[in-house]
Amino acid sequence: MTALACAAALQTSAFAQETIKIGFVHMEAGPFAGLSKFMVDAGTFGVEALNAQGGALGRKYELVMQSHAGTPAAAVAAVRRLIEQQGASFVTGLQVSSTGLAVAAKMPQLNGLLIDPSTASDALSGKNCTANYFRVSMNDTMIMNANRSIVKQSGVKAWDVLAADYAAGHDYAEKFIALIKELGGSSQATLFAPLSTTDFGSYISQLGNKPADGLLVMYPGSGAIALAKQQQQFGLFAKYKNVITAYFTNDAMIDAQGDSTLGLLTLQDYQWELPGAQNAAYVKAFEARYRRKPTFLDGNIQVSLEMLHAAILKARSTDVAAVRTALAGLKATTVAGEVELRAADHQAIRPMSLLKVVKAGDGKAMMKMQDVVPAAAVTFPPSPECKL
Repeated sequence: MTALACAAALQTSAFAQETIKIGFVHMEAGPFAGLSKFMVDAGTFGVEALNAQGGALGRKYELVMQSHAGTPAAAVAAVRRLIEQQGASFVTGLQVSSTGLAVAAKMPQLNGLLIDPSTASDALSGKNCTANYFRVSMNDTMIMNANRSIVKQSGVKAWDVLAADYAAGHDYAEKFIALIKELGGSSQATLFAPLSTTDFGSYISQLGNKPADGLLVMYPGSGAIALAKQQQQFGLFAKYKNVITAYFTNDAMIDAQGDSTLGLLTLQDYQWELPGAQNAAYVKAFEARYRRKPTFLDGNIQVSLEMLHAAILKARSTDVAAVRTALAGLKATTVAGEVELRAADHQAIRPMSLLKVVKAGDGKAMMKMQDVVPAAAVTFPPSPECKL
């Protein structure tokens, strides 16, 4: 073999061994820090599963993790380190709407792609959309479309709202109030509690003194545990004919909340009970590894990785521009069923799960799937404000 041929062979071998780095961000502080453990498990498991299948393009995937303090500035700094210092062109992991908006805005400048598994603000697929941002989680409009039938079936006309005092909370409350008015109902009290709240006594008192017939609770993070337990002491939820929740009680929170949310309804984008052989195999392997069922957070990370993997295979490249083109309009079968990343706004179109909190014995509760809401029932037209 000539020297030139040897050099070429060595170069080819080195390229084959080079990993495809996926950046992974998670929060080490703030009200959402408790969710990070689920995301880290999911990211680790998902990348190992893809590598067990052979990786992509003759290369293995490598998960590169970066934690941050939970603020928008900290999230941007973490993503910048992943891309500029650690060579990760693709990023996923825990985001909330405030950090997602900040990071998404920087992705074109950083020449990286953000595949978002956890935000809900419509702005990210609307006026703040960017070409280098893709979202696999459901957004507020999708949830409202699913809530429409829930509100109709409840028969409740007058509603109170208790939401978190941040962008997504205000957006959700505004959309829910618009929904109930569209359906001929009315809103009574609308309260916003800061995400840092630990004592919900004043909010519980205000609502409990003269409750409406129905209550919407939109409050995520560690405060949801305190709110659930404190309202139980005063029997707040029992004063309402119907309580609908968003991000308040879910399969990542339910153990800490105990039986304080029994009977409540909520929507999740992923639930381990979803049908399909691909999901069944995922749940079995995940439970064998971690001795627990995958939560909606775990499932959404898996969907993010599966969509990215499908795009890399379709593009036959890890070039950012090529993968971005492959992701736009991509349709793939995932653990959550058929998922489409709509080309017009990079929003995932996918089925959702309607869940109810039921008893699990010994003061515990669990999420039980009531129905699969098909993608067609929650799909909405792309926002004209999104200019990609």
